[in-house]
Amino acid sequence: MPTPLWKSIAATLEADIAAGHYQPGQKLPTEAALALRFGVNRHTVRHAIADMAERGIVRSRRGAGVFVQAAPTDYPIGRRVRFSQNIRAAGRLPNRQILRLEPRPCDASEAHLLGIEAGAMVLAYEGLSLAGATVMAHFVSLFPTARLPGMAQALGENPSITQALAQLGIGDYLRLSTRITAEKASAAQAALLALREGDVLLRSVAVNATPDGVPLELGTTWFAGERVALVVGPD
Repeated sequence: MPTPLWKSIAATLEADIAAGHYQPGQKLPTEAALALRFGVNRHTVRHAIADMAERGIVRSRRGAGVFVQAAPTDYPIGRRVRFSQNIRAAGRLPNRQILRLEPRPCDASEAHLLGIEAGAMVLAYEGLSLAGATVMAHFVSLFPTARLPGMAQALGENPSITQALAQLGIGDYLRLSTRITAEKASAAQAALLALREGDVLLRSVAVNATPDGVPLELGTTWFAGERVALVVGPD
């Protein structure tokens, strides 16, 4: 029996991806363009794309198109967790986009984790963590204002938490605890992370402290589950 057209199209596109003609995260041509290329109708192209999506080769994003699926980036979590270091180790360029930098009172739960009084002022730092042009995570970090009075200015000048702390004279900090859970992306989170509502997020709630155990940061991070694999280790 002859090979169905849609299977031949899928095999050709897979070969293109394997050869690097379409890179991980890159958008494929439209259905109309692919139909023209292969001399078939759009339904046949759609069948080929659906087969590739089912096998995890591509991913369709409503209203955006079809993208080559990238393998999840390993993100080690140990005593020292550094976003830039982890992303560079994966061969990608780290960056952060600031969404919010504002002081506010902390609630009782936040105060307990940070070892401060309920209602004490914290700096809320909200943003996006990127690898190249790909958004990997949405985060909200809280810093005790009394312990880090210059943090807002330092982060305003450089969005890297590690470099901002170093600017304030804190050359090292350690992870005291990390709690990881899975949840579904809300509509707002999906928009920030370029996902679909309901896609899986890996939620990490972590406390970082000075080497002698004084809490400096309470960070909540929502990682895009399809792009990040959290790897728990001792270092």
